Amino acid sequence: MQLAGRAMTPGPSSTSALIAGQVPLIEVMAELHQERPVFHSEADLQHSFARALWRLAPTIESRLEVRQHVPDTPHREHLDLLCIGPSARTAIEFKYFKARWAGTVGPLKEEYVLTSHAATDLGRLGFVSDIARLERFADRPGQNGLALLVTNERSLWTVPPPHANQKTRDHDFRIHEGRTLAGELLWADGNYKRNARTLRGNYHLSWQPYSEQEGRRGEFRYLAVFTKSGSLDQEQGTSVRR
Repeated sequence: MQLAGRAMTPGPSSTSALIAGQVPLIEVMAELHQERPVFHSEADLQHSFARALWRLAPTIESRLEVRQHVPDTPHREHLDLLCIGPSARTAIEFKYFKARWAGTVGPLKEEYVLTSHAATDLGRLGFVSDIARLERFADRPGQNGLALLVTNERSLWTVPPPHANQKTRDHDFRIHEGRTLAGELLWADGNYKRNARTLRGNYHLSWQPYSEQEGRRGEFRYLAVFTKSGSLDQEQGTSVRR
């Protein structure tokens, strides 16, 4: 398959890298790209992902906004998407972090006007929080978890320059290319405990190309992190050959 002019090759065939035990994520993203190279909103991404998955694997059922039963949690929590296959399930949390961009793309020549989220530190916090939640939601036999982030904000995937010595409040939550997330992550050196997160797994981050559009901030990439059921391990599940 070709995506944005780049050949994509499936990565490891581990069950943890499959959606509902059947479809590699990379195939879903390639299918999704054909009709939806850009999204209007996070809800638009969720709905479009479910449709692309159904086209590839009609036996997989998708459920949006599924309430989760999490012991010792006082407030209600919902999962963005639950994919139910004949023998396995995948719990998915989505993030769509936008930078300002406008254009007309896709088979329907849709007009898109994306506004900027601006607060990249909170975007990082949100994605890491999704991983932590999935470690709880997906910790059951036959179910894995997937945290999926799509963005055109290049500062999220760009490795900080060597001279960037000033430690920001979201330093532990950086999700740039090649970073590994693990253990206790502190916000502002632990001075704001409410935003601290603890991960049970080790997650090596590898960004993948999604689509290339005209204009500034027209490059879209995605970051996928799989969590395994009942396991402290993780596998990325996608690879790219250029």
